[in-house]
This record gives sequence, C-alpha cells and structure tokens, in this order.
Amino acid sequence: MRSHDIGIRWTIGDVSPAGFEALRLSIWGASRLFGSEARLAVCVNSLTIEAARRQTGDVPPIVEWRYADRLPDGLRSVLTGSMAEGVAWKLAPLRLFPNAYELSLDNDCILWSLPDAIRSWLSDENPPCLIAADVRPAFGKFAPLTRPEPRNTGIRGFPPGYDLGGALAKVLREHPLRLDSELDEQGLQVVAIELGRPSRIVPTEDVSICSPIWPHQPWLGRCGAHFVGLNAHSLPFDYYGRPASELVTDHWRKLAPELYRRVGAGALA
Repeated sequence: MRSHDIGIRWTIGDVSPAGFEALRLSIWGASRLFGSEARLAVCVNSLTIEAARRQTGDVPPIVEWRYADRLPDGLRSVLTGSMAEGVAWKLAPLRLFPNAYELSLDNDCILWSLPDAIRSWLSDENPPCLIAADVRPAFGKFAPLTRPEPRNTGIRGFPPGYDLGGALAKVLREHPLRLDSELDEQGLQVVAIELGRPSRIVPTEDVSICSPIWPHQPWLGRCGAHFVGLNAHSLPFDYYGRPASELVTDHWRKLAPELYRRVGAGALA
C-alpha cells in the first residue's frame, strides 16, 4: 500500500457534541493507520469551518477543512422535502480525490486497525468499490434493486478514476425514483456502487455497528466501530423506558476512554 495514493474524507454538519468528539477520534485513527503522506479532509456543511474545527478539537495539522454545502444538481433534483436534515451531504462533493484511492468514513466511524477487506482492496490490481456490512438491510425504495445482504455507507471506498456520479446517474435514469429518506439515499448508493461487480465488504466483526439498541452491536469490532445514532441531538423514541439518546450517549461515554487509547489521541478531555 502506498499512502500517498490514498485520500480519506469525512463529512460533518450540526451534529451532537459526541459526534464531534467521534470525528476527532476517527481522524486520529485514520492518521495513525495511513501515515503522514495520506491526504485527510473534512467537508463541512450547516455550520462554519471555524465552528466545526473548534468543536472537533485537536487533530493532526495535515487535515484539510473544506466547506461543501452544495449537492450535485442531478442529486438535488431527486430529493424531496421530507429528507431529513444532513442526509446526502456525504455526496458533496461526489469525489474529493478522484485520481487516488478514496476512503470515505462517517464522522462516527472510528478505525484503530486496518480491516483485511481494506488492505486487500488497496493492493488489488483492478479494485472494485468498497463498502461496510450492516446488521440489517436498510435500502428504502431501492431494496428490490440490490442484493439482500445488509450494507452500510458509513464506510465507502472508491478506486482511482471511479465515476461515482456516472454510476448514480445510471441508476436514477433506469429507475427514476425520488429520495424521501436516509434509507433511500443509502439504497441508491449501494445499487450504484455494486453495478456490474460486487464490492469488497468490511464485515461487522471487523467494524461493529455499535449501539446499545438492538439489533446493533454494543461491542467494539476487531478493527473499529461505527457509532450509529451518536450524531443526533435527540433520537425520537424511548428504549425500554429510557430516552434512546440518553442510552446512546451513556454507551459512548463508557467506551470513550478505550477509544482514546486505541487511536492514540491522548488523554480523555
């Protein structure tokens, strides 16, 4: 693996304080894994770059911060007014490092060891796309168009030269559906990413879908964890008599010291 051929990107908006803390740890983890020659970038929407940097806290100085508040025209035209705030921002822009291996991580997806799927993807002479597994299918309107195995767009990988915009446009041209929810957005991406050939899959044993709410996994994976639900300021439901947001935050706080240790980000602030 040649680190100078890799770009790692994140997207951040107006998320919870824990979501910004997770971004900090995700950046430190990726920096440690991929080395100083890898390019690291955070795309900011819904708040200023200055506010995002302040709330994220100390990160390696090589991180680029970019304001990205405009979705591609072809995608904006299929979004309905019922889309939740923040949905689809990870597609702004579609590719940030088009001539490199591009690894896109959700801000609440933290890696401390390199999954075998990512290692083999980076060494493949003719690499496909890369995506994470999930604990249950969640493809919205696009469920009939893709494989039944669960996928999660918290980890996406694109090889050099891959035309994500073209793949999305092809799906929407052949299936002119409008996107009403985050599930529709995820389903669209999964269908597009797996056009023609299967993706490499990061299994949940390596990167857990981490939350105390079933069917999510309350434990850390071998290589990382994706803390679903952590970004929300308030989740709109209770779980066994307690507010779901409270459970998710408590779970995060319990695991945070170990996460700081694993990514080498210093003492818990």
